[in-house]
Amino acid sequence: MSDLPILQKTYDLVKWYVPILNHLPRTQKYLLGDRLITNLYTFLEILVDVQYQQQKLSTLNALNRQLEVIRYQTRLLYDFKVMKVHRYEHVSKLMNEIGIDLGGWIKQQRGKHEAPRLSISKNNEL
Repeated sequence: MSDLPILQKTYDLVKWYVPILNHLPRTQKYLLGDRLITNLYTFLEILVDVQYQQQKLSTLNALNRQLEVIRYQTRLLYDFKVMKVHRYEHVSKLMNEIGIDLGGWIKQQRGKHEAPRLSISKNNEL
């Protein structure tokens, strides 16, 4: 597995969450459950791909948006009362950790793309 902690955390999330989603009641399984599973797998795949890209920032921003969609879909499961509170708390914690790592990676990539700032001292004023 990769050296990226976010990749391992995402892998662990998928491994834990997909079996739960596969056992949702029929009313949620085939719409929300399947969408969530697809979004989780897509998130993991794109996360693997982004490691090999030269320009990562736009993909990382897209991943951040996708993680937010996954959060809202998970919240819907809880609000529809098809997910117990302890599972909701656990999955929220996992997604929060992934979000923190992703945010740090985005910040690091933004730093690479910012131009160095020139400072002009009072002695060298134009």
